[in-house]
Amino acid sequence: MIQYLIYLAVLMLIPLWAQMRVRSTYSQYSEVSNSTGMNGAQTARKILDANGLYDVTVKEVAGSLTDHYDPRDKSVNLSTDIYHGASIAGTAVAAHEVGHAIQDANDYTFMRVRSALVPVANLGSNLSYILIIAGMLFGALQLATLGVIFFAAAVLFQLVTLPVEFDASGRALKQIVSLGIVQDDEQKLARKVLSAAAMTYVAAALVSVMELVRFILMITMSNREE
Repeated sequence: MIQYLIYLAVLMLIPLWAQMRVRSTYSQYSEVSNSTGMNGAQTARKILDANGLYDVTVKEVAGSLTDHYDPRDKSVNLSTDIYHGASIAGTAVAAHEVGHAIQDANDYTFMRVRSALVPVANLGSNLSYILIIAGMLFGALQLATLGVIFFAAAVLFQLVTLPVEFDASGRALKQIVSLGIVQDDEQKLARKVLSAAAMTYVAAALVSVMELVRFILMITMSNREE
């Protein structure tokens, strides 16, 4: 029982630590102005134009850290602070989202795989726990096993997300340096923002893998008892 409580605590602490780190890093470097004075919208537009992505729009969206790239309408969506702010954090985040637009334009393999996995991952996230719990409660191991398979699909989505996010950050850093959007001393700060953001995806993937292993062990032990 104590071991299980420790396990649950670890599951909660890992993503909490990652979220605290990204918010702390973002808060710190959102107070540091970039030397060019370019806001997030201008940064995104400059990188897009430099890569010939004139059809990709830059939009302002409500919320904090709600920034994302939408491949459906080819738009880079930046939260209000990022869109209007001229900070190191804003520059890094805006460039990261443009990194996804560049991936889309270049038909980046992992991005295509992740997009293909979205329906399966959503189904797995919604049904897996229900099937696993119901299967274990009623002794229907086949039902529980099906739930584990669905959950594995959601975990696969999390794992495929990692190279997509790391690649976008790599592209972002390369762009803001080569285009002179950040100077040499600012490059290190921008990298810190991008690294902190990446840790949220690493934490989510780690927690998912841990849960998948636990479910597999539960099914295996139940099979042995029969």
